[in-house]
Amino acid sequence: MKFSIDRDALLKPLQLVTGAVERRHNLPILANLLVVVSGDSLKLTGTDLEVELVGQVILEGYIEQGRTTVPAKKFLDIVKSLPEQVLVKIEQQDNRLLLRSGRSRFTLATLPAEEYPNVEAFEADIEFTLKQGTMKSLIDATQFSMANQDVRYYLNGLLLETEANMLRAIATDGHRLAMSHRSIEAQLPDKQVIVPRKGVIELLRVFDGDESDVTIAIGDNAIRATTSRAVFTSKLVDGRFPDYRRVLPKGGDKIVIASRQQLKQALLRASILSNEKFRGVRVLLENNLIKITANNPEQEEAEEILDVEYEHPALEIGFNVSYLLDVLNNLQSEDVRITLIDGNSSALIDDPVKQDSMYVVMPMRL
Repeated sequence: MKFSIDRDALLKPLQLVTGAVERRHNLPILANLLVVVSGDSLKLTGTDLEVELVGQVILEGYIEQGRTTVPAKKFLDIVKSLPEQVLVKIEQQDNRLLLRSGRSRFTLATLPAEEYPNVEAFEADIEFTLKQGTMKSLIDATQFSMANQDVRYYLNGLLLETEANMLRAIATDGHRLAMSHRSIEAQLPDKQVIVPRKGVIELLRVFDGDESDVTIAIGDNAIRATTSRAVFTSKLVDGRFPDYRRVLPKGGDKIVIASRQQLKQALLRASILSNEKFRGVRVLLENNLIKITANNPEQEEAEEILDVEYEHPALEIGFNVSYLLDVLNNLQSEDVRITLIDGNSSALIDDPVKQDSMYVVMPMRL
């Protein structure tokens, strides 16, 4: 194997695929990247057996085909440390990979490409194409509500649901729920799959332009996203996601309309003096006013009062301020609508105009 490539052209796919490599590994080969030169293209593959990322770049000049594996982190660190826009010459010599650039020279140990694991091929039940910006906005609107290392492993991921011409994403950690949907130009069967947390994070890194296309293929055990420069494959979580429709509060008759930015700033200021462990704030609603109070074990207190639209009986309710701020950071609207039932029921938060995302936040006892 022998080829030359511009350092910047190599760095992009290298950074992308290294994200999939498992840092705490039992198999030495999993610390490596698969490097394949065939035809006029260079393919780099990284995997942890759950998520696989393949980056591709077109080569020019003299090329000798071949395949091998090299230590991912060392390879990336070397290429990152080289000056911008230099030519990198790469050559395989027996069980070593030689990198040369200017007066710099590096020799990396390799392992046989035949030993490199391959995420199994899968049968796609559903395949559709949409804009990368659409898919990215759907994931961004919901992924912050995923659980992290919850024993209910099916919560440590994102539920993707297809239904007719609708693609829906739902995430919950048991205390809050985020749901968002997008219309797509395809008629899809009803299907639900859970993409694991790492898969969701790595998928976001694949996107390279809002107006570029991404093709999504979903099977029973894996999901694949293909763009012009990369192929992402992730195994799916084998579990049953809770029925999110039962979590959506029904019959809410007390509606608050507030400026998203003003409410966010008020909550940020109040959160400074909230209890660092419980992060609770008390919300009192009455006569077009919202009063937010927070205190901590040192007897310090914060109070914020805002003008809002609220013409219902007085209501007091407690929330985890971090959950409210996550929602307000992810909504893009001028105003925010909060629908409440009483002080002991979950709040439903959404954009009163563009209703493609909704959020449920459970109350806190304070």
